[in-house]
Amino acid sequence: MVVLTLCWGFQQVAIKLAAPAIPYVLQGALRSAAAALLLLGWARLRGVPLWNRDGTLAAGLLAGCAFAGEFALIYAGLAYTSASRMIVFLYLAPCLTALGLSLLIPGERLARSQWAGILLAFAGVAYAFFDGQADAATLLGDACGVAAALLWTATTLLIRGTRLAGVSATKTLLYQLAVSAALLPLASLALGERGVVAWTPVAVASLAYQAIVVAFASYLAWFWLLTRYLAGRLAAFSFLTPLFGVAFGTLLLDEPLTARFAGAAALVLGGIALVNAPRRGTGTAAAERQR
Repeated sequence: MVVLTLCWGFQQVAIKLAAPAIPYVLQGALRSAAAALLLLGWARLRGVPLWNRDGTLAAGLLAGCAFAGEFALIYAGLAYTSASRMIVFLYLAPCLTALGLSLLIPGERLARSQWAGILLAFAGVAYAFFDGQADAATLLGDACGVAAALLWTATTLLIRGTRLAGVSATKTLLYQLAVSAALLPLASLALGERGVVAWTPVAVASLAYQAIVVAFASYLAWFWLLTRYLAGRLAAFSFLTPLFGVAFGTLLLDEPLTARFAGAAALVLGGIALVNAPRRGTGTAAAERQR
């Protein structure tokens, strides 16, 4: 899990590094297309059924649209805000997901510590938004991060609350990658992106990292872990992703780390940790439901 969170934290930096050669949203389109092809090959090799009729088509397409919207906002938003800020706003999603599950699914009631975590995370986001040093363009990128977090939450709730919860993780991931591979090129055209400028070594390495390491290998590793460990315990590591993201952005991109933003990030990280902290008095049955 530590290795996975490190990979996810570096993704925003990789996107920034490739941006001079490949526009932002176009990177997302190429990433999804390459990862979808890899996933198809993996499913064929492993004999995972993908084309049987199981009543998931409508939910899968909807989840794919939400996934595409999420990454369109992430990639487009990175043109305006820093990688550090984007990943902190994006990782409001674990707190929003906990809140959404408590409202929609019986037995997912929040403990007091989790409510405190959600409030901490929202306070951190508000504190970062009202940073006097952030200009209008930066705030636009930040808003894209928050909107992406909302779509990430919607995707998770959709998967949990529909027939997608009963199919293989490979098929669920393929819905998301395939639909986003179809929609993100249209978003790139709508934004007036100029197309690939040059296939530089940095751009090729960045795309390979985004598609092979993150969108394909790390997601499969995550789903594999979910079959063997309690989701709640795995989720407790999620606060490391924005921590790594802020560190990479500061060290590799020379992004400024003001005291105010560091405080805001600390509030969000603390909120994620509280939301995902183990609760006392949870029995085996309750824990098993998190698998």
